[in-house]
Amino acid sequence: MTLMKSRLKTFLGGIHPAEDGKALTLDKQKTTLPLPKTVYLVMSQHIGAPAKPIVKKGDVVKKGQLVGDAQGFISAHVHASVSGKVIDVAPWPHPVTGMKCPAVIIENSGEEVWAEDVNVASDTDLLSSEEIRRRIHTAGIVGLGGATFPTHVKLTPPKDKSIDTVVMNGAECEPYLTCDYRLMLDKPHEIIEGLKLMMRCIGCKKAHIGIEENKRDVYAIFRDIVSKDPDIKVDLMEVKYPQGAEHQLIKALLNREFKPTQLPLEVGAIVANVGTAFAVYEAVKFHRPLIERIVTVTGNGVENPQNFLVRLGTPVRQLLEEARLTADVNKIIFGGPMMGIAQGSIDTAVTIKGTGGILVLRDAQRWESHACIRCGRCVDSCPYGLNPSELSIVCEAKEFDQALDNNVMECKECGCCSYVCPAKRPIVHLIKFAKSEIAKRKMKG
Repeated sequence: MTLMKSRLKTFLGGIHPAEDGKALTLDKQKTTLPLPKTVYLVMSQHIGAPAKPIVKKGDVVKKGQLVGDAQGFISAHVHASVSGKVIDVAPWPHPVTGMKCPAVIIENSGEEVWAEDVNVASDTDLLSSEEIRRRIHTAGIVGLGGATFPTHVKLTPPKDKSIDTVVMNGAECEPYLTCDYRLMLDKPHEIIEGLKLMMRCIGCKKAHIGIEENKRDVYAIFRDIVSKDPDIKVDLMEVKYPQGAEHQLIKALLNREFKPTQLPLEVGAIVANVGTAFAVYEAVKFHRPLIERIVTVTGNGVENPQNFLVRLGTPVRQLLEEARLTADVNKIIFGGPMMGIAQGSIDTAVTIKGTGGILVLRDAQRWESHACIRCGRCVDSCPYGLNPSELSIVCEAKEFDQALDNNVMECKECGCCSYVCPAKRPIVHLIKFAKSEIAKRKMKG
C-alpha cells in the first residue's frame, strides 16, 4: 500500500475532508429530470460580458435556438433549452451573485423541436482548427468544472504562447459531487474524442488525464481506451482537495509551477474539465449547443439523492422536489461544501452552465468565530503557500494595503484554511471582503 501511495500524483498542501459525502450518489445512475414548465435563462452563465438577449416577449423559439448573443471576445452564447414561447425578457436573480441580470424566460410547449442546423451529425476528421473553434463558440461551451470560462477563448492562446499539453481534469475533488464521475462512466469515448478535438484545435500533441484514486473503475476504462495512443496519458492521483484546481493539477501531473495570478498557458498547458470535453464533442460532432448538464442533488436534506440530467434554466425547486426535499433543511448550497455558494431562496434559483451540484443540509452547524490562536494549520493546508492566518487578521482590520503585501490576490478561495481552523475563523469570507474593497478602491482610482 505504501508503494502504491508513493506512485500517486499529488501536490503540496491541501486537505482530505473526513466525510466526503460521495457515497450518497456514487452508485446513482444518471436520471433525466422531467422537462420544466418554464425555464429562466440568465444571460450571465459564464466569466466575461453577459450575453445580449436577441428575442422578445411573444417570440416562439425552438430548442437549441440562439436567444442570447455573446458580447465581445470573453463571453458566451446562450441557447433555448426547450421549445416554446418567450413570456418575458426581464431581470432575474443570478444564483451565484444574487444580483439581478437579464434573463429570457420561456414557457415550454413540450414539442421538443430542434432549431434549424442544430443537432445534425457531421464528419469531423477534416475540420480545420478554426472550424473546430467556431463550432465550440457557436455552441456556447464554457468550463463545466465550475469556472465557466468560455472554452473558445481558452482554445485561442496568444501567439507568443506555445501550448504543448492539454490537461483534462477528472479529479472531481469537491466533496459530495459525483456528476463528473457518472459522466465519465457513461460517456468515456465521447470525452476522449472531445479531448482530441481540443488538442487538434490548438495544435497540441500531448495530453494528460488526471483521475483520483477513488475512481479506479473510471481510471481503468480511460486507460484502456487510450492504451494504443502514446500521446495521451492517464494518471492516477491521490485523493485530496483541491486536486482538480488548475495549479495543483498541473503541478501533480506535469510538475510545472506558475504563480497563482498567472494562467496555465504560462507553462505551456491548458486545463479542461471532462464535462467540457464532452460538451465540445457534442458541439463539434453534432452542432449541439450547451443546453443541459448533469447536476448532483445530494445531502441529508433530500430523501432521494440523484444525479439528474437537467435542462439549463430549470427552477431549483423542481430538482429538490424530485429528490424529495425534507422539511427541516437549514442550508442549500450551489456546488459543494468547500467552494459552493449558499442560497437565500430556492424560489428564484435556477440551474446554469456552472451548476454541477446542489447540496442540501438539515443539520448545518453554525460556528462561533474566535481570535486566531496562531496554530499554523491554515498555513500547512494552503495549496498556494500563503499565510491565511495573517491575511484574515489584516482583512478583518480593513488593512487592505497589508493584505496586498501578503498576496491576498493570489488566494483562490478554495476554503482549505477555513476547514482546518480550530478557531472557526471565516478566513475565506474575510479575504473575499478585502478583495471586493480593493476592487472598489481601484475603480475609484
